[in-house]
Amino acid sequence: MNDPITIKERLVDLKKLISEHNYHYYVLDNPLISDAEFDKIFLEIKAIEDLNPELITIDSPTQRVGGEPNKSFKQITHQRPMLSLGNAFDEKDLDVFDKRIREELGVANISYVAEPKFDGLAVTIVYVDGELHLAATRGDGSVGEDVTHNIKTIKSIPLKLPSNSPAGQIEIRGEVIMLKNDFIGLNKRQLEANEKVFANPRNAAAGSLRQLDPTIAASRPLSFYAYSIFCDNKTLASQEEGLDLLKQLLIPTSNLTKRVDGVRGMIDFYNAINNARKSLPFDIDGVVYKVNSLNMQDELGFVSRAPRWAIAHKFAAEEAMTTIKDINVQVGRTGSITPVARLMPVVVAGVTVTNATLHNEDELRRKDIHIGDFVMVRRAGDVVPEVIKVVHEKRPNDIKKFEMPTLCPECSNVLVREEGESVLRCNAGMLCPAQRKQSIMHFASRKAMDIDGLGEKIIDQLIESSLVLSVSDLYTVKTEKLLKLDRFAKKSAENLIESIEKSKKTTLGKFIYALGIRNVGEATAYDLAKQFGSIDKIMSASKESLLSIHDIGPTVATSIQNYFNEDTNREQVAILLKEGIQWDSIEVGAEEISNELEGLVFVLTGTLTSLKRDEAKNLILSCGGKVSGSVSKKTDYVIAGLDAGSKLDKASALGVKVIGEDELIQLTKKG
Repeated sequence: MNDPITIKERLVDLKKLISEHNYHYYVLDNPLISDAEFDKIFLEIKAIEDLNPELITIDSPTQRVGGEPNKSFKQITHQRPMLSLGNAFDEKDLDVFDKRIREELGVANISYVAEPKFDGLAVTIVYVDGELHLAATRGDGSVGEDVTHNIKTIKSIPLKLPSNSPAGQIEIRGEVIMLKNDFIGLNKRQLEANEKVFANPRNAAAGSLRQLDPTIAASRPLSFYAYSIFCDNKTLASQEEGLDLLKQLLIPTSNLTKRVDGVRGMIDFYNAINNARKSLPFDIDGVVYKVNSLNMQDELGFVSRAPRWAIAHKFAAEEAMTTIKDINVQVGRTGSITPVARLMPVVVAGVTVTNATLHNEDELRRKDIHIGDFVMVRRAGDVVPEVIKVVHEKRPNDIKKFEMPTLCPECSNVLVREEGESVLRCNAGMLCPAQRKQSIMHFASRKAMDIDGLGEKIIDQLIESSLVLSVSDLYTVKTEKLLKLDRFAKKSAENLIESIEKSKKTTLGKFIYALGIRNVGEATAYDLAKQFGSIDKIMSASKESLLSIHDIGPTVATSIQNYFNEDTNREQVAILLKEGIQWDSIEVGAEEISNELEGLVFVLTGTLTSLKRDEAKNLILSCGGKVSGSVSKKTDYVIAGLDAGSKLDKASALGVKVIGEDELIQLTKKG
C-alpha cells in the first residue's frame, strides 16, 4: 500500500464503512459487527492518517473529538428563529386549536404529524454541501451558542451526508437527549469518581453539550433525534416528506412519529404514547402536533414567537404529598409579594422539592392552605413547584393560619394592592434591597445581558460592599475593588471584568428585556425592538403606537409607558448607553431599518415566486413594517402569491388591498 492514490481510496472506503456501522449501531440499534471489529477499522483509519496527515478531513471518525477546549461559546444568530410552542393540557384545548386552524384555512379536516416531545436540549445543525458545518443551541430563540465541537462527538450524527443529499445548505433541527440507561450508567461512573451526579437525563444532556472541552462531551453518552429539515435547493411539501428525507440522509428520527387526522387522531396518539411512556428508552414530557402541509404552515404563520400551526400536548404533571412546615413571602423583581410554602422535602418528577409557590393571597385563601397542612405538590409544566390542593382528611389539629404582611419584609415599605391586581406590591423600587438584587440578577442573566460568572453570591457581595447599587454600577467596577472581596483572586476578578465588558455588545431586544420592565418578557422585548428599531423611539412611544403591536394590550402598554415616565429609569438607560452598551441594527435582515413601511401591517399568503417567504418578511420588517399571521381590520396590505387561500377571501370581505411581490418591492423603494 505504498501508492498514495491506493491509500486515499482505502481511507475513503474505511470512512464510509465506519459511517454505515455507526448508523446501524447508534440509530437502528442493530450492530452488524462486534466492538472489536469496529475498533479494528477505526485503528486502521487512525494509522493511515498518522502517516498521511494531509488526508485528514472533517468527516473522519478521528475528528469527532479534537482540538483545544473552547475559551467561550461563540454566539450564533439563527437564520430562522427557533420558536417555542403553545401548550394544550386537555381535549378542549385541542378542539380550540383544531377549530381555529380549520376556520382560518377554510377546510373541513386537517392532517397533523404527531411526534413525542423529547425532554432534552433543542439544537440546530447546519450542513453545507454535505459536510457538517455548524451546530448551535436554541438559546433565546434568536441567538444560540455554538456547540459544533460537541455535536461532532455524538456518533449518531453523521459528519458527512450521503453523496445523494441535496446540494447547498441543509439545516436540521432536533433534540439532544440522554437515554435512561445511559443516564444511570453515567451517574454510577460519576459516583465512583467522586464527581457530581445529575438530577435527571435532561440536566445531564444539557450539561454535557454545554462543555467547553469536547473531550468531556465525548465521554458522555448523548443521543440525537431530528424532527425538521430545511433545504436551500429542495422544496418540500409536508412534514412527512421532510422526515422521509431525514431518514434518507441517515439522520436519526423517532419511529414513534406518525400522521394523524383531526382531533380524534391526536387524542388517540397521545393516549398511546402516554400508556407507553414508562417503557420508552428516553424521557418525554408530552407530544407535539404539527400541521402536515408546509403550504398550510406558511398560510397560518406565527403569533408572537410561536407557530400557529403547532402545539405541544403536555402530560399531566407528577404529584406528591408532603407537609407545609412554614409559609413566608418573597419580594420579586417588580415588588410583587409572593407567599411561598416551605415543605418537608419530597421528590417530584425526579427532583427534590423543598419550596413551592402559593402565587398570591387570593389563591392561598381559595385553596384554604394553612401551616401544618398535608398538601399535594406538583411541578407545573414539570418546572415550577406549586401546591395544588390541601389533603383535608389528613389535616392535623394544630394548623396555623398565615397572614400576609402589611409592610415589605425587606425594606418596611407599606405594601399596596393596585386596582385590578391580585398581588400585594412594594413600590420602593431599587430602594428595596430585594428588588435591587433581583433586578441586577435579571439584568445579568443569560437571556438578558449574559454576564458570565455574575451569580447570586457575587451579586450579594457587590451590593453589601456598596460597589453595585444599580445595574449601571456594574460597568464601573474595577479589578482592584473586586480583589478586596472574599473569594476573588486576580484571575477570577479579571474574568468577571472581561465578562462585564463583553456584555456591552448586545441586541436591542435583549437590552429592553434586561431593563426588567414590568409585564415585558422576551417576546415583547423582541417585538418592541423589531417595531421601533431604537431605544429612543421606544421611550417616547405613544400608547396608540404600542397597542398597534400584536400581543401588546393596554396593561403592557401602560407598564412600558410608566417605566419610561420615571426619571430614574430614563437616567439609568442614559448612563448604560454612556458606559458603552451598544447593538447593531436589529436582526431583521442585512439592511438598516428604514421607515418606508412604518406603521403598515402586512399579511403574506400563498407561494411567493421571486422572494422566499422569509425574505419578504425581512424586507417588510427592515422597512419598519409589521407582518401579521391573520387578516383583520388593522391589516393594510395582503401580499398574495400562487395558491392563495382563505386569507384572500377575508381580505376581499374586509376591503383590504391585495398586492403582489413586485408591488411590495416598489413600496419599499429598494427594488
